[in-house]
Amino acid sequence: MNSHELSSRLSAQELNRLHDQAMLEARTLRDAAIDDFWRGVGAALWAQLSSARRASTRLSHRLQRHQQLRNDPTPQGS
Repeated sequence: MNSHELSSRLSAQELNRLHDQAMLEARTLRDAAIDDFWRGVGAALWAQLSSARRASTRLSHRLQRHQQLRNDPTPQGS
């Protein structure tokens, strides 16, 4: 059965109801897809932020340690 046969068997009111139902279902699916997309983006950004924060902390500790070693008045090897 093609859409022309279906539309000829249904009243205009029934076609409008089916159209509205299809539009509502499409909107619901679209909203869910958008929500899933942004949830995924948020998780990816959070992971990158956590990684960057760890790298920043490690670099800061290395620089502090380097500065301490440079300022240490004790000669190396003593």
